[in-house]
Parts: sequence; structure tokens; C-alpha cells
Amino acid sequence: MGKRILIIDNDHDVLDVIQEALSYEGYDTVTLIDSDGYEQTLAKEQFDIVIIDYLLEGINGGDICHQIKSADASKHIPVIIMSAYPKVLQSLGDYGCDKFMPKPFDLTELIDVTNQLVNSRSGKHTEALHEPE
Repeated sequence: MGKRILIIDNDHDVLDVIQEALSYEGYDTVTLIDSDGYEQTLAKEQFDIVIIDYLLEGINGGDICHQIKSADASKHIPVIIMSAYPKVLQSLGDYGCDKFMPKPFDLTELIDVTNQLVNSRSGKHTEALHEPE
């Protein structure tokens, strides 16, 4: 069984593209079209990484990331936040995410970053993921 990824995005097309690409790379993906039920999904399943869109209905992806990183049971899980509005996220902080990726994103870069984060969690060497300012 491959490494498991939770993907939360309110755009079906984006979900499909990410899921297809990461499944092709051997990842087992679970997708949510909105933030409803993400807490239950995280509680009942083991994930190696979470990819979240910043703009969601109800709660933003930054708040979800903060909740993941604040809970003892999930704080070890790497989180990637994606958004078409990178200036908004930069002004609000990074919520403790492991990587921020602006939309539109390069699919190869998303796969590379995902591999790096999963490998770093597994104890394998990885390069720094945050860009120098």
C-alpha cells in the first residue's frame, strides 16, 4: 500500500488533476470537496501528508492547517497549503504549514514537494522546502 494523502479543495477539476498525478506516483489519495468531515477523516485514517486549498467554505485552509499542527495526534503530518491568492496568505502568516504553493501550480513541482515532505517524515534526507525571503 502506498503512502496516503488527504487532499481538500473545493474545485473538482483541481482535485481530479492532483489525485490522478499523485495516484500515478503510487500514492493512495483521499479527497474532500469541502472542509466538512475533515476532522473525522483525519481521526479515522492515517495520512502521510495533507494538501489543502486556502479558500474553502466554512473554514479556511490555514485554520485547518493550524488545527492539524496544534493536535498531538496529527502535528507530525506535513501540510501543503495552496492558493491562487498568495499575497493573502503571506499577510496572514503560514499557519505552520510545511510548504505553500501558489495556484496555478506546476504539477511536477507539487509531486517533487510531496515526495520531499513524505521522505523527510520517513527520516530520509531532504532539502529545505521553504524559499529564502
